[in-house]
Amino acid sequence: MRAIVKVMLKDGVLDPQGEAVRHALGALGFAGINGVRQGKLIELDLAEGATEAQVKEMCEKLLANTVIESYRIEMA
Repeated sequence: MRAIVKVMLKDGVLDPQGEAVRHALGALGFAGINGVRQGKLIELDLAEGATEAQVKEMCEKLLANTVIESYRIEMA
């Protein structure tokens, strides 16, 4: 079983890495990019019987800083 966790900064939280990417893309000649938000993707290879509730607990305790980040879980 696999879980995919997508972690992004919450709206309103400054994203300096995203801003650096936006600036670099502009310097490379890519026009029309008004904003970039950078996040992280975490793939978990889980033992049979693992639940989404367990993955949520992992996110709350370690994988995401829930003060400034939101996350989405996809179980596959």
